[in-house]
Amino acid sequence: MTTRPPSRVAARGAVLCLVSASGFGLAPVFAKQAFATGTGVTTVLTARFALAAAVFWAVVVCRRPRRPPHPRRPHGRMLSAGLALGAVGYAVQSAAYFGAVARIDASLAALLLYAYPAVVTLLALVLRRESPDRYRLAALACSALGVLCVLGPGGAGPGADTAGVLLALGAAVTYALYLTAADRLVKSLDPPLLSALVCTGACAGLAVFGTATGGLRLPSEPAWTWIALLALCSTVVPVLCLFAGTQAVGAPTAAILSCTEVLVTVAAGALCYGDRLTVGRVSGAVVVLASVAIVERGRRRRERPRAETSPVPVPADG
Repeated sequence: MTTRPPSRVAARGAVLCLVSASGFGLAPVFAKQAFATGTGVTTVLTARFALAAAVFWAVVVCRRPRRPPHPRRPHGRMLSAGLALGAVGYAVQSAAYFGAVARIDASLAALLLYAYPAVVTLLALVLRRESPDRYRLAALACSALGVLCVLGPGGAGPGADTAGVLLALGAAVTYALYLTAADRLVKSLDPPLLSALVCTGACAGLAVFGTATGGLRLPSEPAWTWIALLALCSTVVPVLCLFAGTQAVGAPTAAILSCTEVLVTVAAGALCYGDRLTVGRVSGAVVVLASVAIVERGRRRRERPRAETSPVPVPADG
């Protein structure tokens, strides 16, 4: 039996991470196309998570003989926690982000969402899970500067919808809270199982909300094509690619490569919808991505020589 050279494994992992980032980055494009058919945000997201959950559960069933449940933790409690995490945290984050995408340029929404790594770092410092150091403080400063560049006169552009901007920033804060709450589950559950639980919970939470508010409708026939692309190409495939890529290159490298997601969104928004590539947005993107790289570099230095392989459970795209 032959084994692949480490360099080839790393190259394959990097490609998988970039494929994952591309899928996540195209999510706003698929969502905008679905919204253009007259289908509402709640309906699109409910259908998206229903399809994604079905595929993830199929993956879990296929992997089950080789991936038994974690022996040290009560399985029922983990299942409940994963479902609640999706129903409360991820459903709210997704609704806020795609609500923003429906109101403002996809590139602007994506750039504002990418304030979440700094919020995660800030929460870790406030909760005393981590101690302040030069990397964390520099990352916080870069992220704040990047958001200011994006929101400035040369970034958001004239007439930017205030509600859309607030929804995007709310999505960043909500996603940071979600990641903070999910920290223990990420270390305890197989990523496809956690993704299946989160998508199921998100689907249920959005369905209840949509039914209660009257915003849930059966998607139109043209919308199903875009919803299917959103569920498969921008949810299931990217998550599985990120899982496999992280195993090959490690979590810090995978996190940095995943930052190309926002570049894909910015480029796709400019090509498909004529989103403005203003100086503020470009400079804000550079500074925000630099803050993510600083966070990951600091984490890598602190964790040497221990290798971390836990993948990100779900996308930042919502």
